[in-house]
Amino acid sequence: IEMGQLGPVWQASPKPFSCSVEDPTKQTKFKGIKTYISYRVTPSHIGRAVYRRYKHFDWLYNRLLHKFTVISVPHLPEKQATGRFEEDFIEKRKRRLILWMNHMTSHPVLSQYEGLEHFLMCTDDKQWKLGKRRQEKDEMVGAHFMLTLQIPNEHQDLQDVEERIDTFKAFAKKMDDSVLQLTHVASELVRKHLGGFRKEFQRLGNSFQS
Repeated sequence: IEMGQLGPVWQASPKPFSCSVEDPTKQTKFKGIKTYISYRVTPSHIGRAVYRRYKHFDWLYNRLLHKFTVISVPHLPEKQATGRFEEDFIEKRKRRLILWMNHMTSHPVLSQYEGLEHFLMCTDDKQWKLGKRRQEKDEMVGAHFMLTLQIPNEHQDLQDVEERIDTFKAFAKKMDDSVLQLTHVASELVRKHLGGFRKEFQRLGNSFQS
């Protein structure tokens, strides 16, 4: 963290990179008993592709949630029990995985996570399992995050510190209230689009076709 013009900001990543998610391919294992979709994932700073299933993205997502409790990690596209191999669903999931990965690689902190590096670089199944277990045994997660914080060396004015804490508490409460309100409004808007708005848009589309 460093001080910017408007306050504390994350330090920029020293080695920025991007990552492509392409070529969703249906594959099988156990002599065809199990079928899944794999994606070719290619980080720009390495130039070597790895192949990952949705469950691998899901593993990375959960590691990020446990490791970075103070950073908002966007959700992955939702799982689907049926229609997983339909072309439209596969293409839609690929586009959403691209957006998700773009966020990970562009974030100055998340992009430097060792688990993400393992996800993007490991090509050997045995090494994948070893690295996976190593990340899952990471003790510096949850409340242990506090052990990584360093206090300023210079003297702090007690009254100033208390005022900052009070300001942050007020902001946090307001943030919670605002997010709840946003969720309510968004849910109501979705309901309207699935109901009456949907029919109106269909009528509009039909009028253009005619």
